[in-house]
Amino acid sequence: MTKMNYRAEKLILVDCDGVLLDWKYAFYSFMADKGYIMKVHGEYEVNETFGITKAEAKALIRQFNESARIGYLPGLRDAIKYVKKLHDEGYVFHCITSLSTDYYAGKLREHNLETLFGKGVFEKVVCLDCGADKDDGLAPYKDSGCIWVEDKPENAECGLNLGLRPYLIAHDFNDHYNHPDITKVRLWKEIYEDIV
Repeated sequence: MTKMNYRAEKLILVDCDGVLLDWKYAFYSFMADKGYIMKVHGEYEVNETFGITKAEAKALIRQFNESARIGYLPGLRDAIKYVKKLHDEGYVFHCITSLSTDYYAGKLREHNLETLFGKGVFEKVVCLDCGADKDDGLAPYKDSGCIWVEDKPENAECGLNLGLRPYLIAHDFNDHYNHPDITKVRLWKEIYEDIV
């Protein structure tokens, strides 16, 4: 079924920001501290949200993702409660995050996840470059049928095309998006109730 040593039905692949952690809240606080004012609500693209260039937005996101702040993001909605419940039911998690390839940023991400969700919940944390697509991170799980939880529609579709079972965490920026083979949920409770 798969090249991995995991039972696919007990392995859940997850994005991190906007799925497990409230990156948006923490990043917007960072931007406010730097004097930036939100111009548009409900946008995914930071440059549109703050009325800045794409290059400036990319540099600010990288600066934030590689700062000490990245180790202290709050949990998103009910993620902590239900990820812990799923782990108690025997599920394991692999996190695939487009954070940064900076070693210390990765260590802070692992620390943040362990602090909020508990030791051993995340067996693997794969840190791709800042803003990278998930293709390379998901490739080892191709045709495994694993659950894949993401908040960006393009990355959810990437998982679907690789033979995964995607769930899309609903946000303002993806509210318009619907796909017959991608389950959209607002809360982790819905995922828990669907799979347990």
